Amino acid sequence: MAEHYEASGVNLEAGYEVVSRIKKHVASTTRKGCMGGIGAFGGMFDLGALGMKHPVLVSGTDGVGTKLKLAFEMGIHDTVGIDAVAMCVNDVLAQGAEPLIFLDYVAVGKNEPAVVEAIVAGVADGCRQAGCALVGGETAEMPGMYDPDEYDIAGFTVGAVEKDNLIDGSLVAENDVLIGIPSTGVHSNGFSLVRKIVRDAALDLHSIYPELGHKPLGEVLLTPTRIYVKPVLELLGKVSVHGVAHITGGGFDENIPRILPDGLAASIKEGSWQILPVFQFLEKHGNIPHREMFNIFNMGIGMVIAVSDADAPAALASLQESGLKPSIIGKVVPGKGVSIS
Repeated sequence: MAEHYEASGVNLEAGYEVVSRIKKHVASTTRKGCMGGIGAFGGMFDLGALGMKHPVLVSGTDGVGTKLKLAFEMGIHDTVGIDAVAMCVNDVLAQGAEPLIFLDYVAVGKNEPAVVEAIVAGVADGCRQAGCALVGGETAEMPGMYDPDEYDIAGFTVGAVEKDNLIDGSLVAENDVLIGIPSTGVHSNGFSLVRKIVRDAALDLHSIYPELGHKPLGEVLLTPTRIYVKPVLELLGKVSVHGVAHITGGGFDENIPRILPDGLAASIKEGSWQILPVFQFLEKHGNIPHREMFNIFNMGIGMVIAVSDADAPAALASLQESGLKPSIIGKVVPGKGVSIS
């Protein structure tokens, strides 16, 4: 029976090897509340171990998108797993939740155990950064659905927060200060446009462009998404945070208004933070109008925190103590949407 299955393009032995290879990566992510281990039909977590009085579960799921195409071309597979984790845990963090568990789904055209191990090693790295446990996942070999050297990855996370501490933007008020936390680069959004710019401008992913530093363009673009969990959770224990916006697809224009009550807008002051060179590079080579860049990319700001003016100094100090370089990038004003001046 196995011979017939393998004749269809599915390698059972490679599947067994993947499980063997990833066990150590999964084990490295264990945390308080974990139950069982890899191999069960479902990942388990003891919510009671957290000691919360009224826990609210906050879940998130996401993928890496067409950034994967660059990973295929560059032959770099150990960073996209971090991206998959980051996109999920940063979202639940925006509600004030601590990510607890993570599950991944990897679909491959051909099961190459070393490649799958690299992907899962990246997932485990992301989970350790976020302090959440990798409690399960699935690797599906799907010949005919994906080319032999291609794959897709998606993730799912569940976090928890005391109901009284849930962040939903309802506390955001006029004159609140907007603090921007730097991104590491393009993160995991806008890559269909990035790839079009690379193609149309005949850029070489393997070449070094001096304005981007000493790494090849492909490596710069594959820089993993920053995971904000630990510094922001630290911040939440020190000041009253009114709103948290994770700057993903849609940039400033789509994501910051998600935390603004009706009748309020965000006034952003350009020049109050460093716009990373990679965005200036993409803007130039793609001939993209400058204002439109803020509607597509994070422009060097991966997360925006809304606090009262009185709490801003303490919030900045906390984030700086975590090794970040936050900036006051604007404030909340009457109006609608996002203005950038």
